[in-house]
Amino acid sequence: MFRPEDIGQITERGSRTETVEQQIENFRKGFPFLKLMESATCYHGIIKLSDSEIQHYIDIFEKKNTENIDLLKFVPASGASSRMFKSLYSALDDLQAGKDLSEVIKDVEVAAFLTQIEQFAFYDDLRELALTKCEAIQEISVQELLSLLLLEDGLNYGNLPKALLKFHKYPDCCRTALEEHLVEGAMYCKNSSGIVKLHLTVSAEHQQAIEALVDHLKPIYEGLYGVTYQITFSNQKPSTDTIAVTPDNNLFRAKNDKLLFRPAGHGALLENLNDLDADIIFIKNIDNVVPDGSKKTTVDFKKALAGMLLSLQEQIFAYQKILSENQPDLLDYGFYAELASFVENILNVTPPLNMLGHNKEELFQYLLKKIDRPVRVCGMVKNLGEPGGGPFFASNSDGTISPQIAESSQIDFSNPEQAAIVRQATHFNPVDLVCGIKNYKGEKYNLQQFIDPQTGLITQKSHDGKELKAQELPGLWNGSMSDWNTLFVEVPIETFCPVKTVNDLLRKEHQAK
Repeated sequence: MFRPEDIGQITERGSRTETVEQQIENFRKGFPFLKLMESATCYHGIIKLSDSEIQHYIDIFEKKNTENIDLLKFVPASGASSRMFKSLYSALDDLQAGKDLSEVIKDVEVAAFLTQIEQFAFYDDLRELALTKCEAIQEISVQELLSLLLLEDGLNYGNLPKALLKFHKYPDCCRTALEEHLVEGAMYCKNSSGIVKLHLTVSAEHQQAIEALVDHLKPIYEGLYGVTYQITFSNQKPSTDTIAVTPDNNLFRAKNDKLLFRPAGHGALLENLNDLDADIIFIKNIDNVVPDGSKKTTVDFKKALAGMLLSLQEQIFAYQKILSENQPDLLDYGFYAELASFVENILNVTPPLNMLGHNKEELFQYLLKKIDRPVRVCGMVKNLGEPGGGPFFASNSDGTISPQIAESSQIDFSNPEQAAIVRQATHFNPVDLVCGIKNYKGEKYNLQQFIDPQTGLITQKSHDGKELKAQELPGLWNGSMSDWNTLFVEVPIETFCPVKTVNDLLRKEHQAK
């Protein structure tokens, strides 16, 4: 299949021909749909905490944190912001093509942006930039205004990552999304020594600019919050890119006759996560931040989720220790029944049929496999129509049924039963995770061992005007964490305020009080 120079190209990228061959086979066979058994709902797969329980778990977290546990905040921050400005780009194209402004502002998103432009945190920067061109901002045309915002000779917001965009306006300053994560980190990710560890995954082209901003901001926020930041960066690895093929599944070659590889989606970040070492890892997207006046709920629930994880780990670690120190026959059936009940009723993993009637050796191996794996506590918000994944119970290849975050691309909507399960879903995945990646001995798991390789996404794309098929790896919080122990917990909708379009910054949740 491959020429000698292809093999050299694959090796140079840090990948293996066997991996690329499997990707090509995935194109030919396709990915199977996830088999949903039922939706997870409150009190049936989703834990709903009372006020006293929230405080209880916050207390657990804060007490444990005095023992200097290693905390880390992991922020996927490599995405460009171009999609945020899609409607404004269209408006700019139309105006450059000579379309009348009265027609352009019939787009409600464009009209809302223009009429409320002074409310954006970046407005003052736009105004100053206009003055450098010897014009007051009120006097420049809409076309010039959009050019100043989006293009390279202006603020270049259309080409920057969200981390560098000013999101929130305060009486004395304006903060970027990155700054809000620095503040959040100081509020719930500070260890007993006052250290805040933050890791951002960034694109190589923007890393220098982000590092420069961090160098500028770090002493400011260290002084404000009495912390010491340890901030690290990583790029999505070329080895995680996936091969592109033609529509009939042959190798796609670019104009230079080389194989074409494409970034494989957020699932590729599992390798970045796997390279990190911490006891507790908070995961949250770069654009899901709020101003200070609305942070308390987010901070409280982050601490509560971490407290739940620590409490759960304490039980899991105790079972891991017993299993590691005993032979199957030395443990009585009472212990097996207790652990089986914990796995089924606390971890929500339903065993294969008749598994619990098997002998001690089989019970031991099954229970060890289910108890000896990474743990995550996932916040879930009530579904208000946002696109994306949600919490379900799904069937696994080993015959078990377990909690899974399923993306819409994994679901067979042509199957009436599966579609009905989705319609019954009540909650949405906001990417609000707290993860434990070590066993009872403090040894890190190899997270690559807990992926479901049968998940992925095939999409239609183009390159140099030619059609191709592209492939995404299992998503970071669905297929890449498929074999983790998982708890779903309801969190308030106030903790989920993503910025998908620029006008989302006009929502009251993003307007500082």
